[in-house]
Amino acid sequence: MLINLDFESNEPIYQQLVHQIIEGIARKEIAPGEGLPSVRSLASDIGINLHTVNKAYQQLKQDGFILIHRQKGVVVNPDGVPKADANYKKQLEKNLRPLIAESICRDVSEEEFLRLCSTIFETYQGGSA
Repeated sequence: MLINLDFESNEPIYQQLVHQIIEGIARKEIAPGEGLPSVRSLASDIGINLHTVNKAYQQLKQDGFILIHRQKGVVVNPDGVPKADANYKKQLEKNLRPLIAESICRDVSEEEFLRLCSTIFETYQGGSA
């Protein structure tokens, strides 16, 4: 899996890393049970601080995407990502609200917004970029 970070972005590097790994899992580029690089190795490979990688890994662990073992290292959750529950759906709605509101302000139609969402969704379901 290729990690592509934008160092000029307003989005924090650790958050970009979290998103990149989740996208890799969604595209099936990273399989359940598959190992990820160690914190030090990944930080060195992409040229960022190891605390940044550690923060990303801790977020992914907290959200159930990865497990961190002392002997096995970092692995994608072998049981798969936890399914969406009521709390997740509530958070999803909270995250979508400002995106939808801004889209309305910018004259993006509901059809256009839904088409874009559908296209992105299909990209991940198809397992390709």
